[in-house]
Amino acid sequence: MGSVEQLKNEIEKANRSLGLSQQLADDLHRPYIDEITLVSASGKPMRREPDLIDVWFDSGSMPYAQWHYPFENQEVFKRNYPADFIAEGVDQTRGWFYTLHAIAVMVFDSVAFKNVVSNGLVLDKEGNKMSKSKGNVVDPFDTLAEYGADATRWYMMANANPWDNLKFDTGGILEVRNKLFGTLFNTYNFFALYANLDGFKMDEFNVLPYEKRSELDRWVISKLYSLVADYRAAMDEYEVTRACRAVEEFVDEHLSNWYVRLSRRRFWKGELNEDKTAAYQTLFECLMVTGQLMASVAPHFSDWLYRNLTAPVKDVAKAKNTPLRHDSVHLSDLTQPDPSKVDKALETRMDYAQRICSLALSIRKKEKLRVRLPLQKILLPVLNEAFIAEVDGVKDLILSEINIKQLEYITDASGLLKKGAKANFKTLGAKLGKDMKEAAALIAAFNNDEISALEKSGSMNIDINGNTYTLTPDDMIVTTEDLPGWKVASDGDLTVALDVTLTPELLAEGTARDLVNRIQNIRKDKDFNVTDRVTVTLEKHAAILDAVEKFRDYIKAEVLATDLVLADTLDGEKVELEDGVAVGIEVRVN
Repeated sequence: MGSVEQLKNEIEKANRSLGLSQQLADDLHRPYIDEITLVSASGKPMRREPDLIDVWFDSGSMPYAQWHYPFENQEVFKRNYPADFIAEGVDQTRGWFYTLHAIAVMVFDSVAFKNVVSNGLVLDKEGNKMSKSKGNVVDPFDTLAEYGADATRWYMMANANPWDNLKFDTGGILEVRNKLFGTLFNTYNFFALYANLDGFKMDEFNVLPYEKRSELDRWVISKLYSLVADYRAAMDEYEVTRACRAVEEFVDEHLSNWYVRLSRRRFWKGELNEDKTAAYQTLFECLMVTGQLMASVAPHFSDWLYRNLTAPVKDVAKAKNTPLRHDSVHLSDLTQPDPSKVDKALETRMDYAQRICSLALSIRKKEKLRVRLPLQKILLPVLNEAFIAEVDGVKDLILSEINIKQLEYITDASGLLKKGAKANFKTLGAKLGKDMKEAAALIAAFNNDEISALEKSGSMNIDINGNTYTLTPDDMIVTTEDLPGWKVASDGDLTVALDVTLTPELLAEGTARDLVNRIQNIRKDKDFNVTDRVTVTLEKHAAILDAVEKFRDYIKAEVLATDLVLADTLDGEKVELEDGVAVGIEVRVN
């Protein structure tokens, strides 16, 4: 029996001599193959047999036909049979699913596959079945052309479990493309920009030991290898949605919005010292491993990321005469879990830092207090014996991130809120009867301590007109308001209180930080190099004089200014600060 290639060659010859359909050279399926008549060794004609036992019986032969078993590849077949899993719609229960097993039992007394992933239906975004008559059909080719195959595939895998019905909404694909792929793309560009400026090339055979890296580095590496373990466990259980969402959480909440943001100053430093090298090596590892984890669902983007990251690595490896990396992420071995790189205690500390910062920033947003405006104090109620030590380990990071001067601990959160109470007539009416009016007045007079005592103990006895009644927390409706000068926010058992009182000193520092931001924007708009030294001239405006006087050295250091000058007037465009004041600013390279 000849090969497919030989058959195509014969068809090409027939095309030239007999004028058969050119389609046959590319497609050997019906109806084109029916134009061909083969001749046996004895000279008899051979044509395609149109009748099958059953179309699903034919498909059920797939596990053997794909290896051309038993005619060849017997060892390969034995290593790969039965299949780990198959995937098809639930309507195949009596079709493909059945015939695969039926043939396997008859021939090998074995199952044909170990697991099955049964796909649900793709519905429109309202949950209705798609149909041309309703006009709610989505053209997959248009979707792929507009949003890309990787973003579409990732959206479908992460949005709902494969066995559930999916409400398909292109808005969800756009969100995935921006939030996951856009974030990872920008993170890579950030890494590449500064790595190229510094001439950094990753040498995977000479990396700084983890114990010599900063706590922030060790934390993100710990989160990365926790992700590797969680991802592999989810995939082994065919929970692809859980695996994809774990990657999304790592990229957005941990890698981009925490690690890179808090490490930016390390990359901005002029010299390529040990700390900066550690930051490069850490971010490289995070990008590389994340790309590997994404490869099965986002093959194109992950391969692009892998190739860009490994191009400089290959140069280093070639110079050292060491093994080169693979040419594609799909040829590389998926990173293995490594418990030695996971530090759960460090993850707990940093989780506190993230939650505390999130609560404090939510208060700032609600009170319209910009982050560049420093505040004096944050109070944290102690949750447990280890809480103070754990938060102290990340205290400096918290203060820097939310721009607060002091952090203090308190033993009871009840003092952070002014509580009031009123009687719950629904529960007390039947219980108190004619004594209801007096009880309502008594409850309304409760102070913070009395309300908190009832909440903690679960009951309290009150005496009215010689009668004793037992109150429960459900018998009162508690209202709370922040203490003057303080704002409070909670996340489960964690509570923070922020001192929102603004002093002239704090306002001046906030203005100085605003000036730094505006000057940095001007540097960027004028396309100055990040290392350029400049001279800054500011319009002499009453709104900035206190800030310049008190924080001149800080402003100069932040914007790489050798001189900071105040002038009565300035030509050119004015820049608006956060409080609506417009001030002239001029920035010139020295």
